[in-house]
Amino acid sequence: MRAIWTWAIRLVVLLVAAPLLLGLLYNLVAPVSTLMLARWATGQPVTRSWVPIEDMAPALVRSVLASEDARFCQHIGVDLVELQNVMDTADDGEPARGASTITMQLAKNLFLWGGRSYIRKGLEMPLALYLNIAMPKRRQLEIYLNIAEWGPGGEFGADAAARRAFNRGVGELSARQAALLAVTLPNPYRRNPAKPGPGLNRLASNLQARLPREGAELTACLGLSR
Repeated sequence: MRAIWTWAIRLVVLLVAAPLLLGLLYNLVAPVSTLMLARWATGQPVTRSWVPIEDMAPALVRSVLASEDARFCQHIGVDLVELQNVMDTADDGEPARGASTITMQLAKNLFLWGGRSYIRKGLEMPLALYLNIAMPKRRQLEIYLNIAEWGPGGEFGADAAARRAFNRGVGELSARQAALLAVTLPNPYRRNPAKPGPGLNRLASNLQARLPREGAELTACLGLSR
């Protein structure tokens, strides 16, 4: 029995230490997501080519931030303002909105599993707080843009998404194409930026209309020159 407890303690220590060490290591190497690993393990295709954030179309960077996490440069990995808004909405009896930040999505993609789970959400938040300490904002976003699932056939990252949808690299996207890719992210299995329906076109148009007002604040923490 003592041996079992010893191994259990070692396993817990390993599970805690691994994300802490990997969070630092991923500042230096290009990581893969747990979903990519799962697809490889089950023999499913994975398409991903790593592109540095400075080589991506600026319109895509701004569009993803505006669509997914407009307060990315202000929050600490967890957006306490949006979290409070969600709690207030829930108290009012209205359906709760999500308050997931890009950093939280990054924590899930790097260390956790998909699907909806209170356990996963409970792990996601402290991991996001840690990643925000261990990684600069620019690196967080660069990794997210290179590992996010962006297509139904195992396309991961913005470059794979751009080539699948528009047959061009992520650095060559127009503002409209960038907006279409950004609003595809919440559901890449059902939304097709190559053949957008009225609903997806409307979402992209609304996003483009917001960008001139929000553009400078969105990228203030990234140090991008263009």
